[in-house]
Amino acid sequence: MLSSLGITSTRSLLTQVLNFALVLSSAFMLWKALSVAADSPSPIVVVLSGSMEPAFERGDLLFLWNRAPDTRVGDIVVYNVRGKDIPIVHRVVRRFGGGATPLRLLTKGDNNAADDTELYAPGQNYLDREKDVIGSVVGYVPMVGYVTILLSEYPWLKKAMLGIMGLTVVLQRE
Repeated sequence: MLSSLGITSTRSLLTQVLNFALVLSSAFMLWKALSVAADSPSPIVVVLSGSMEPAFERGDLLFLWNRAPDTRVGDIVVYNVRGKDIPIVHRVVRRFGGGATPLRLLTKGDNNAADDTELYAPGQNYLDREKDVIGSVVGYVPMVGYVTILLSEYPWLKKAMLGIMGLTVVLQRE
């Protein structure tokens, strides 16, 4: 009787761990599918600063699309600065080239006084549309991304949430 109780408990725990792994792998596959559909390495980003207020506030979740390479003045793009990890969300204020020559962009935050040339990599005066821009903003959900900001600003919160999720998996009964 006691050994069958141990097998049932082990089997139940294994089922819960596998269900948790299934949820994680499904989220990863959804992320990759969105990346392919949007042609962007990061199809969803969170606004981390107030530089785009009032258009976007800190914590807004943005949806990106990178399949329309003809970016226009006024479009809001997300770009990576060479040598830095955090993407920047700003509006295109000027464009150079296009067609036969590579499209180059100059950006600026709506809430900033000057353009982004100070944010670009040393020696860079514009963004290369193909190399630097990871997508144009096509939609957003207000404040939903604030959880991401909290998790990055308070590392202990990330550990606490992972611990709670792990406990939930272990203690959940079907």
